[in-house]
Amino acid sequence: MSKTIVEQLADFTAGVDYDRLPGEVVVECKRILLDSMGCGLGAVDQHKGKIGIDYARLVGGTGGEATIIGTPDRVTVLGAAFANGELINALDFDAVLPPGHVTPYVLPQTMAVAESRGRSGRDVIAAIALAHEMSFRFYKSVDYLRDRTDTEMNLSPVLGYSNTVFGATAAIGKLEGSTPEVISHALAIAAATSPVNSMRSWLAHAPTATIKYSLAGALTNASLTAAYLAELGHRGDLPVLDDAEFGYRRFIGTRRWEPHNITAGLGDEWLFPAEQTFKPYPHCRILHAPLHALTEIVVDNDLKPEEIDAIRCWGEAAVLHPLWLSNAIEHTHDAQFSIAHGLAVGAHNITPGKAWHDPELVFGRSVLDLMERVTFQPHPDYFRALSAHPSARPARIEVDARGTTFVADRLYPKGSPTPDPETRMTDAELIAKFRVNAEGVLEDSRQDDIVDAVFGLERIDDFAPVMRLLGTR
Repeated sequence: MSKTIVEQLADFTAGVDYDRLPGEVVVECKRILLDSMGCGLGAVDQHKGKIGIDYARLVGGTGGEATIIGTPDRVTVLGAAFANGELINALDFDAVLPPGHVTPYVLPQTMAVAESRGRSGRDVIAAIALAHEMSFRFYKSVDYLRDRTDTEMNLSPVLGYSNTVFGATAAIGKLEGSTPEVISHALAIAAATSPVNSMRSWLAHAPTATIKYSLAGALTNASLTAAYLAELGHRGDLPVLDDAEFGYRRFIGTRRWEPHNITAGLGDEWLFPAEQTFKPYPHCRILHAPLHALTEIVVDNDLKPEEIDAIRCWGEAAVLHPLWLSNAIEHTHDAQFSIAHGLAVGAHNITPGKAWHDPELVFGRSVLDLMERVTFQPHPDYFRALSAHPSARPARIEVDARGTTFVADRLYPKGSPTPDPETRMTDAELIAKFRVNAEGVLEDSRQDDIVDAVFGLERIDDFAPVMRLLGTR
């Protein structure tokens, strides 16, 4: 009798081993970890981050074995995973992998379980790899924001990141040493208990809900619940991914279901590094190519915001929705998605980081006045470019200032692996970003220790001391 998809995924999980990982996978896992740690540190004073911390304290107790990033607190694994998911995602500065934000949904549990169990750095790398690979493969099988025809977006009525629950659950089972049978049941339970995909509603309304596309903390806890219920003896619906009529495909609401993309080459081919992206700006990824072009104009010509008469932007055709087009900035959270506000902030040439979400800047007269002089249109080459390469995001910026028009174009946004080697963020750039985020939270020597530990993670016997470097006591 052939194995179900969840059983195949469980076998893959059990077989993942650091020694069998390709070198580029190991490298990307370390980079994801450092970048995410920095994003979490940068958000400890942010509205969304503080709520995550307070909720973790409420449900996680005291004297636990898992660290809340940037605090003196150690709480339960569930509490720490919830808080750290919210922290990593709070600035919208975290790594991106299709179907979107994977890392804040799969990494916090890995960190918390590895810390509480004293797992090795090699174990952590293996868990990060399988969580991202599995999540990416599910994206290849379901509806996605950029599903398109040759001339228009084919936007599904149901969108979201809930399918990351499978990669997260697998990573937990791996770190806990669960058997393939238990992992199979855990994955099936995860399918039946994952949060709904509510992103499509979120795109359509402004001002937006601060839970964002999906609440990171809730998804971290869903995967932990599935993994531990299976370990305790609960039985899952093993055919749930195979049953196209009544199973996961039906109740998760996807119109496209291509499950062969989940299992084809599983264990032999590692797909996620080819599209793993890092964000140089704390703003929705859709604006990164325009921001990079605008920064070039502002820096090369030493433009000041008050000199700018107009900014015209041509960018992603996927963003003609209230979320991105709204100029109503009622909360610092709204500034992470508004195209006009993001370009107005970018024109001020402030180092990207938590400073971009300082209320004095977000609601400052200079930014609010300039955003009224920003216009946006879809780039005419968007669909052609995206069809040619999945990382293409053609953008054009025109700035009217000093009686002339300055122009800059981008095909690929900085931070993505593309045919242009200049777009990839180097280790040095990621370390610099980490330090900007950690500034004011951890002293320089602690930052040095974290960087050294992460880039030498395969030599770490116990991950707990690495996590505790992120605490403040």
